[in-house]
Amino acid sequence: MNFFDINNILFEFLGVKMSYLEFYATLTGLVAVILSVRENVWSWILGLINVVLAFIMFYQIQLYPDMFLQVFFFITNIIGFWHWKFPKEQEANLKNELKISQLSLQQFAIYSAVGLVCTYLLGTFAKNLSELIPQLFSKPSAFPYMDSFTTVMSIFATFLLIRKKVEAWWMWLAIDIISTYMYFVKEVKLYSLLYAVFCIIALFGAVNWTKEYRKNLTATADRP
Repeated sequence: MNFFDINNILFEFLGVKMSYLEFYATLTGLVAVILSVRENVWSWILGLINVVLAFIMFYQIQLYPDMFLQVFFFITNIIGFWHWKFPKEQEANLKNELKISQLSLQQFAIYSAVGLVCTYLLGTFAKNLSELIPQLFSKPSAFPYMDSFTTVMSIFATFLLIRKKVEAWWMWLAIDIISTYMYFVKEVKLYSLLYAVFCIIALFGAVNWTKEYRKNLTATADRP
Protein backbone atom coordinates (compact mmCIF):
# COMPACT_ATOMS: atom_id res chain seq x y z
CA MET A 1 0.00 0.00 0.00
CA ASN A 2 1.33 3.43 -0.98
CA PHE A 3 -0.02 5.89 1.60
CA PHE A 4 1.08 8.88 -0.52
CA ASP A 5 -0.76 7.83 -3.71
CA ILE A 6 -3.85 9.99 -4.31
CA ASN A 7 -5.51 6.92 -5.87
CA ASN A 8 -5.12 4.84 -2.68
CA ILE A 9 -8.66 5.11 -1.30
CA LEU A 10 -9.40 5.13 2.43
CA PHE A 11 -13.20 5.14 2.06
CA GLU A 12 -16.03 6.12 -0.28
CA PHE A 13 -19.06 8.10 0.87
CA LEU A 14 -22.03 9.07 -1.33
CA GLY A 15 -20.00 8.28 -4.40
CA VAL A 16 -17.07 10.47 -3.34
CA LYS A 17 -13.75 8.62 -2.98
CA MET A 18 -11.40 9.73 -0.22
CA SER A 19 -7.70 8.87 -0.33
CA TYR A 20 -5.53 8.41 2.76
CA LEU A 21 -3.44 11.36 1.62
CA GLU A 22 -6.36 13.78 1.22
CA PHE A 23 -7.97 12.68 4.51
CA TYR A 24 -4.91 13.27 6.68
CA ALA A 25 -3.93 16.45 4.84
CA THR A 26 -7.45 17.72 5.54
CA LEU A 27 -7.43 16.69 9.21
CA THR A 28 -4.05 18.21 10.06
CA GLY A 29 -4.88 21.41 8.18
CA LEU A 30 -8.18 21.85 9.99
CA VAL A 31 -6.75 21.37 13.47
CA ALA A 32 -3.79 23.66 12.73
CA VAL A 33 -6.04 26.54 11.64
CA ILE A 34 -8.35 26.15 14.65
CA LEU A 35 -5.32 26.35 16.92
CA SER A 36 -4.14 29.49 15.07
CA VAL A 37 -7.43 31.28 15.71
CA ARG A 38 -7.03 30.45 19.39
CA GLU A 39 -3.49 31.91 19.32
CA ASN A 40 -2.06 28.49 20.16
CA VAL A 41 1.63 28.45 19.24
CA TRP A 42 1.59 24.69 18.56
CA SER A 43 -0.50 25.32 15.44
CA TRP A 44 2.79 25.95 13.63
CA ILE A 45 4.17 22.51 14.53
CA LEU A 46 1.09 20.65 13.33
CA GLY A 47 1.24 22.82 10.21
CA LEU A 48 4.60 21.25 9.31
CA ILE A 49 2.93 17.86 8.93
CA ASN A 50 0.08 19.36 6.92
CA VAL A 51 2.30 21.08 4.33
CA VAL A 52 4.30 17.91 3.59
CA LEU A 53 1.10 15.98 2.88
CA ALA A 54 -0.37 18.86 0.85
CA PHE A 55 2.80 19.17 -1.28
CA ILE A 56 2.52 15.54 -2.36
CA MET A 57 -1.22 15.85 -3.05
CA PHE A 58 -0.99 19.04 -5.12
CA TYR A 59 1.72 17.55 -7.35
CA GLN A 60 -0.56 14.65 -8.20
CA ILE A 61 -3.56 16.87 -9.09
CA GLN A 62 -1.49 19.39 -11.12
CA LEU A 63 -1.98 22.43 -8.86
CA TYR A 64 1.67 23.38 -9.22
CA PRO A 65 1.64 26.91 -7.72
CA ASP A 66 -0.05 25.42 -4.65
CA MET A 67 2.61 22.71 -4.59
CA PHE A 68 5.46 25.24 -4.62
CA LEU A 69 3.67 27.20 -1.91
CA GLN A 70 4.04 24.30 0.53
CA VAL A 71 7.84 24.71 0.52
CA PHE A 72 7.35 28.29 1.63
CA PHE A 73 4.82 27.18 4.28
CA PHE A 74 7.26 24.62 5.66
CA ILE A 75 9.84 27.34 6.31
CA THR A 76 7.33 29.88 7.64
CA ASN A 77 5.81 27.37 10.06
CA ILE A 78 9.20 27.16 11.74
CA ILE A 79 9.58 30.97 11.71
CA GLY A 80 6.03 31.45 12.97
CA PHE A 81 6.56 29.17 15.92
CA TRP A 82 9.71 31.08 16.89
CA HIS A 83 8.10 34.54 16.57
CA TRP A 84 4.98 33.60 18.55
CA LYS A 85 6.88 31.74 21.25
CA PHE A 86 9.81 34.13 21.69
CA PRO A 87 8.68 37.72 20.89
CA LYS A 88 10.56 40.91 21.62
CA GLU A 89 9.76 42.32 25.06
CA GLN A 90 7.78 45.30 23.70
CA GLU A 91 5.69 43.01 21.44
CA ALA A 92 4.75 40.46 24.12
CA ASN A 93 1.31 39.99 25.65
CA LEU A 94 0.51 38.92 29.21
CA LYS A 95 1.40 35.31 28.32
CA ASN A 96 4.81 36.51 27.14
CA GLU A 97 3.83 35.59 23.56
CA LEU A 98 3.47 37.89 20.53
CA LYS A 99 0.47 40.22 20.83
CA ILE A 100 -2.04 41.07 18.06
CA SER A 101 -1.55 44.28 16.03
CA GLN A 102 -2.89 45.96 12.87
CA LEU A 103 -1.55 47.26 9.53
CA SER A 104 -1.72 50.92 8.53
CA LEU A 105 -3.82 51.79 5.44
CA GLN A 106 -0.64 52.52 3.50
CA GLN A 107 0.85 49.14 4.38
CA PHE A 108 -2.35 47.36 3.34
CA ALA A 109 -2.43 49.20 -0.01
CA ILE A 110 1.17 48.22 -0.74
CA TYR A 111 0.52 44.56 0.11
CA SER A 112 -2.52 44.53 -2.21
CA ALA A 113 -0.77 46.19 -5.19
CA VAL A 114 2.32 43.99 -4.99
CA GLY A 115 0.10 40.92 -4.60
CA LEU A 116 -1.78 41.59 -7.83
CA VAL A 117 1.42 42.14 -9.83
CA CYS A 118 2.96 38.94 -8.46
CA THR A 119 -0.25 37.05 -9.25
CA TYR A 120 -0.01 38.02 -12.90
CA LEU A 121 3.66 37.06 -13.15
CA LEU A 122 3.26 33.70 -11.40
CA GLY A 123 0.08 32.93 -13.33
CA THR A 124 1.85 33.48 -16.65
CA PHE A 125 4.72 31.23 -15.53
CA ALA A 126 2.33 28.50 -14.32
CA LYS A 127 0.34 28.68 -17.56
CA ASN A 128 3.48 27.83 -19.57
CA LEU A 129 5.05 25.40 -17.10
CA SER A 130 4.13 22.23 -19.00
CA GLU A 131 5.85 23.65 -22.09
CA LEU A 132 8.91 24.91 -20.22
CA ILE A 133 9.57 21.71 -18.22
CA PRO A 134 7.50 18.91 -19.82
CA GLN A 135 9.68 16.24 -18.18
CA LEU A 136 8.37 17.22 -14.72
CA PHE A 137 4.99 18.73 -15.58
CA SER A 138 3.40 16.58 -18.26
CA LYS A 139 -0.07 18.15 -17.83
CA PRO A 140 -0.98 21.85 -18.06
CA SER A 141 -1.54 23.80 -14.86
CA ALA A 142 -5.16 23.92 -13.72
CA PHE A 143 -6.50 27.46 -13.10
CA PRO A 144 -3.06 29.12 -13.44
CA TYR A 145 -4.11 32.67 -12.53
CA MET A 146 -6.69 31.77 -9.91
CA ASP A 147 -4.29 29.29 -8.33
CA SER A 148 -1.50 31.88 -8.49
CA PHE A 149 -3.68 34.45 -6.71
CA THR A 150 -4.27 32.09 -3.79
CA THR A 151 -0.58 31.18 -3.78
CA VAL A 152 0.71 34.77 -3.71
CA MET A 153 -1.83 36.04 -1.23
CA SER A 154 -1.23 33.01 0.99
CA ILE A 155 2.41 34.07 1.21
CA PHE A 156 1.38 37.57 2.24
CA ALA A 157 -1.26 36.31 4.66
CA THR A 158 1.25 33.96 6.26
CA PHE A 159 3.71 36.79 6.91
CA LEU A 160 0.88 38.79 8.47
CA LEU A 161 -0.12 35.78 10.59
CA ILE A 162 3.48 35.37 11.77
CA ARG A 163 3.35 39.00 12.92
CA LYS A 164 -0.18 38.50 14.34
CA LYS A 165 -1.80 41.15 12.15
CA VAL A 166 -5.61 41.25 12.14
CA GLU A 167 -5.70 41.64 8.34
CA ALA A 168 -4.22 38.16 7.91
CA TRP A 169 -7.64 36.61 8.54
CA TRP A 170 -9.43 38.82 5.97
CA MET A 171 -6.87 37.74 3.37
CA TRP A 172 -7.35 34.11 4.35
CA LEU A 173 -11.12 34.52 3.91
CA ALA A 174 -10.70 35.59 0.25
CA ILE A 175 -8.14 32.83 -0.35
CA ASP A 176 -10.35 30.16 1.21
CA ILE A 177 -13.41 31.09 -0.88
CA ILE A 178 -11.45 30.73 -4.13
CA SER A 179 -9.68 27.56 -2.95
CA THR A 180 -13.00 25.93 -2.05
CA TYR A 181 -14.11 26.30 -5.66
CA MET A 182 -10.82 25.08 -7.20
CA TYR A 183 -10.53 21.96 -5.05
CA PHE A 184 -14.18 21.05 -5.65
CA VAL A 185 -13.69 21.22 -9.42
CA LYS A 186 -10.46 19.16 -9.16
CA GLU A 187 -12.38 16.39 -7.34
CA VAL A 188 -10.61 16.63 -3.98
CA LYS A 189 -13.94 17.28 -2.35
CA LEU A 190 -13.03 16.70 1.28
CA TYR A 191 -10.25 19.27 0.86
CA SER A 192 -12.84 21.56 -0.75
CA LEU A 193 -15.11 21.05 2.25
CA LEU A 194 -12.16 21.78 4.52
CA TYR A 195 -11.66 25.16 2.84
CA ALA A 196 -15.37 25.91 3.12
CA VAL A 197 -14.95 25.37 6.87
CA PHE A 198 -11.81 27.54 6.71
CA CYS A 199 -14.00 30.38 5.39
CA ILE A 200 -16.03 30.26 8.58
CA ILE A 201 -12.91 29.94 10.75
CA ALA A 202 -11.23 32.87 8.96
CA LEU A 203 -14.27 35.07 9.56
CA PHE A 204 -14.31 34.06 13.21
CA GLY A 205 -10.56 34.69 13.42
CA ALA A 206 -10.92 38.20 11.97
CA VAL A 207 -13.66 39.11 14.45
CA ASN A 208 -11.93 37.49 17.41
CA TRP A 209 -8.52 39.03 16.70
CA THR A 210 -10.08 42.49 16.15
CA LYS A 211 -11.71 42.29 19.59
CA GLU A 212 -8.44 41.15 21.14
CA TYR A 213 -6.52 43.97 19.40
CA ARG A 214 -8.95 46.59 20.70
CA LYS A 215 -8.76 45.10 24.18
CA ASN A 216 -4.97 45.34 24.05
CA LEU A 217 -5.23 49.00 22.98
CA THR A 218 -7.53 49.74 25.91
CA ALA A 219 -5.25 47.94 28.35
CA THR A 220 -2.24 49.86 27.05
CA ALA A 221 -4.04 53.19 27.31
CA ASP A 222 -5.07 52.45 30.92
CA ARG A 223 -1.51 51.77 32.04
CA PRO A 224 -0.02 54.55 34.22
